[in-house]
Amino acid sequence: MTNPTRDLLPEGLEDRLPSATAAATRMTRAIMDVLDVHGYDRVQPPGIEFEESLASRMAGISSRRMFRFVDPASLRMMALRSDITPQVGRIAVTRLAAAARPLRLAYAGQVVTIKGDGLDPTRERLQIGAELIGHDGVVAAGELVAIAVEALQAAGATGISVDFTLPDLIDTLATGPWPLAADAVDAVRRELDAKDAGALVAAGGEAYLPLIHATGPFAAAIDRLAALEVGGVLDGRIAALRQIADHLAANGLADVARLTLDPTERHGFEYQSWFGFTIFADGVRGAVARGGSYRIVGADDGAGEPAVGFSLYPDPLIDALAAQEPARDAVFLPVGHDVAAAARLRAIGMRTVAALGDCCDAARLGCTHVLQNGEAVRI
Repeated sequence: MTNPTRDLLPEGLEDRLPSATAAATRMTRAIMDVLDVHGYDRVQPPGIEFEESLASRMAGISSRRMFRFVDPASLRMMALRSDITPQVGRIAVTRLAAAARPLRLAYAGQVVTIKGDGLDPTRERLQIGAELIGHDGVVAAGELVAIAVEALQAAGATGISVDFTLPDLIDTLATGPWPLAADAVDAVRRELDAKDAGALVAAGGEAYLPLIHATGPFAAAIDRLAALEVGGVLDGRIAALRQIADHLAANGLADVARLTLDPTERHGFEYQSWFGFTIFADGVRGAVARGGSYRIVGADDGAGEPAVGFSLYPDPLIDALAAQEPARDAVFLPVGHDVAAAARLRAIGMRTVAALGDCCDAARLGCTHVLQNGEAVRI
């Protein structure tokens, strides 16, 4: 008796078939080409590392999201990576510690988590990103946001929207002009994320109500944020956000990406410091990219090295664009075909499919041409 469940995949995992794989390959190449021309060198960290290294390189990284197991060679706990960013951080502060700063690195690879995120059951996804290490100022942030938008545009995304946030805003206000008890900070942050005014007041955050209204289209929202009476503690951050928006406009991206502001958003920004951003695109549910400033914990466990980066998660975009992937021309090579002629066709970029016998049919194999008298003739 056969096992009907033998070929089922676990929940949250799926095969990518030829059309979607072609879209993924093209999209990955387009994104990586953008990163390359901007000076970001690609690195390829392993898919498995010691759990301690993956979980301790940045604040907010939890090993509870990782598949873990004991390495039979070292008897130490290992884990499948759930995020490539900490691995790039490790490379930067170890193997490339002596490299000139700012250091620009890029990556692309699969990441795996124990469970999906919210209503999305996906547990394995493609992550592509860039990290600028050694600098986390406004100029670096502006560069990364602009490159992320350019990369998504090259991949085929449309209707791009960039949502800025200030991940440390609540901490800054709670220890300054709008004081909060330490045990109330998390509750206030949670209710601001939910935009629940009643629950925010109940949590002791009545003073934070104006922040709910400092959201929306960037130009209006940043003016509302600037108008708050907070003793000037946000002046530098507000000026930085405006400078980043100006940088996008100066790079011709003002008409490509809509800008919005949600200054208290924290979900997905657990290890970001003063600046974060989320990118959305038309036809794609959820975010396609996240990024911001952070610090890499070094071997000395000190303050860490500043960095700015972003991660693209293009799987939903790949699925949306796979149906639009154009069919490729292919030349059918009959039995006994001219080998030299076939080689010339491949040299100019044409795809060939060789017959293995008389049973092979050009049309059934998806070919658009057939090799005749040394030339590709459309069927």
